[in-house]
Amino acid sequence: MKPIKKFMLTEQEMPTQWYNIVADMPNKPLPPLHPGTKQPLKPEDLYPLFARELVKQEFSTERYIEIPDEVQDLYKIWRSTPLVRAHALEKALDTPAKIYFKNEGTSPAGSHKPNTAIAQAYYNYKQGIKRITTETGGGQWGTALSFACQHFGLDLKVFMVKVSYNQKPYRKLMMNTWGSDVIPSPSNLTEAGRKILREYPDSAGSLGIAISEAVELAAQDPQTNYSLGSVLNHVLLHQTIIGEEALLQMEKAGDEPDIVIGCFGGGSNFAGISFPFIRRNLKEGKHTRVIAVEPQSCPKLTRGQFQYDFGDTVGLTPLLPMYTLGHDFQPASIHAGGLRYHGAGVIVSQLLKDKLMEAVAIPQLETFEAGILFAKTEGIIPAPESTHAIAQAIREAKIAKAEGKAKTILFNLSGHGMIDLYAYEQYLGGNLRNFELSDQEIAQSLDKLEKIM
Repeated sequence: MKPIKKFMLTEQEMPTQWYNIVADMPNKPLPPLHPGTKQPLKPEDLYPLFARELVKQEFSTERYIEIPDEVQDLYKIWRSTPLVRAHALEKALDTPAKIYFKNEGTSPAGSHKPNTAIAQAYYNYKQGIKRITTETGGGQWGTALSFACQHFGLDLKVFMVKVSYNQKPYRKLMMNTWGSDVIPSPSNLTEAGRKILREYPDSAGSLGIAISEAVELAAQDPQTNYSLGSVLNHVLLHQTIIGEEALLQMEKAGDEPDIVIGCFGGGSNFAGISFPFIRRNLKEGKHTRVIAVEPQSCPKLTRGQFQYDFGDTVGLTPLLPMYTLGHDFQPASIHAGGLRYHGAGVIVSQLLKDKLMEAVAIPQLETFEAGILFAKTEGIIPAPESTHAIAQAIREAKIAKAEGKAKTILFNLSGHGMIDLYAYEQYLGGNLRNFELSDQEIAQSLDKLEKIM
């Protein structure tokens, strides 16, 4: 009997609830602080920026939250996503490990991002909001929100990190096709952008800067809300559809992961695949290792500091208790644009602080080497962000071989790389290099944080 390659769920088997890990955390996250008063944030403080139902979810301690029927119906355009056994990759590595991946690249936007984009657009639409602003790094979030907003008739303005705007023109065109206005950030459209350009005229941009610009515009208009693709609790909540599906699919496969892996920028796809498995560790006594993989050039989890910091560069957002490199940190212009963020989500930061998960940092060249091997064996060209998860899965498979242990590895393929081929061109042409920060560079960035509190 030939081995099964893909494990799917029928529409009737799909999960109907998102999982809120805050309900089960032994140590609840510290509260966000108001940027002006430095007092714990209240729900009403966020009403000028976010739909009220999203604010409710941000502060929720309920274990499960029902997915609205309208959101479920749109999910069915591409969900469930396949759970795939990577037989060819296993063979190439000559490993006793079994490797599975959850393929989130099958969505219309090509990544996991529509899981929360559709939910956020829906709640804003239900509240009567007409316009949304947002930021995007590599373009996957902006693409996903463009796809979602056009479904609900919402206007969208996207501030795209300038280096990615130039590197990934087809992401911009996807957003334009779905009706969105895309601006390279930093821009002259906002005071935040103008401030950065005065200080750094050649700035390549960052997610923190783009967030500042999007928040500034949203705060000026009561009919405009802001939307974020990662970091915040409600965003991570919506992504848990990934892990909830994976649990059911692993059962169909008759297997149990020893290790669950996701790449890490702000935390959305990592949380999506891992939180339901962490729930079982906390509630059922399981011992699944959960690993977040970040770029060596932006190592907030592995070399950052846990403390309150702004989520954006200029200082317009609430202060968040998180692992951070400092909101002024300027990440290197690596091709994994979605991972170029100075901080980590509040929930993930607390889980790491409590040693309920692990974190590693991997250099850029190793990730592309892993992506090429994955493309050659499994046939899918992965997004540069996703190559980080693949690289760690390969590391773990090699350890299993060295130890002679048949471990089961599950990683999240957060998106395909068909619009990231310029990055592969640069790698194949020998034009990419690794970026590693010195201790002095990190210390200088973190020293500036002392002035916040």
